[in-house]
Amino acid sequence: MKDYAINVFWSDEDESYIATVPDLRGCSAYGDSPEEAVREVEVAKRLWLESAREHGDPIPEPSYRPPDAPKIAAGG
Repeated sequence: MKDYAINVFWSDEDESYIATVPDLRGCSAYGDSPEEAVREVEVAKRLWLESAREHGDPIPEPSYRPPDAPKIAAGG
């Protein structure tokens, strides 16, 4: 099953890791670790998709991502 790519990066301004789902506009979350940020953005992604379905909004297809690409790419 294809899934949405997740980007993770450190934010000095927020003093936390930020995880985003680039294909889902505005879908992001934060955490004290990259793993926590990913767990939180998975919840945000599920809620984003549920809301889009409920409102009849278009749901974009996931962008291509090589199968061997890492899911977490934390920067510091």
